Amino acid sequence: MELLKQRIMEEGIVLNNRVLKVDSFLNHQIDPKLFVAMGKEIAARFKDKGIQRIVTIEASGIAVALPVAIEMDVPLVFARKKKSILMTDDVYHSVVYSYTKEENYDVTISKRFLPEGEKVLIVDDFLASGEAAMGLCKLVESAGDTVEGIAIVIEKSFQPGRERLERAGYDVQSLVRIKAFENDRCVFIEE
Repeated sequence: MELLKQRIMEEGIVLNNRVLKVDSFLNHQIDPKLFVAMGKEIAARFKDKGIQRIVTIEASGIAVALPVAIEMDVPLVFARKKKSILMTDDVYHSVVYSYTKEENYDVTISKRFLPEGEKVLIVDDFLASGEAAMGLCKLVESAGDTVEGIAIVIEKSFQPGRERLERAGYDVQSLVRIKAFENDRCVFIEE
């Protein structure tokens, strides 16, 4: 997605050739027009999959997944990183590791909001090791649902996430794929 790639080149900050900081438009301050465009692009890529529900993880995934859900006209449910005291019913859960926070989360979704037998699209902002996406896949499948695809905004293709998810049989679609960080700049995979 050229618009997203342009924003990364203009405003993204690569720290120590390890982490891409895009908080000026993606995960701290949000550019609504960019998010609408990303939602349309993701929805178009999965329009023939019969998606019935979108699943993401709090917090950054919510803003990305909402315009996709609006475009596809399906419900959006997000996995919580901490169980709320208001969450009294049964839950599905999975453990995921956050690369940027360097910690594990026991993520949960109320069984009430993830009915059995649906076709689900997982949406997230970044793909690196694949831990979050794999954890969400396990959670969705434990509900008796089918993961029809995984939509990612920014993929760090030099890390094992895509390979791991594809090896497990998942359809992974990323709006932007980064081949490497060189001299604190992004080198993109041209598709």
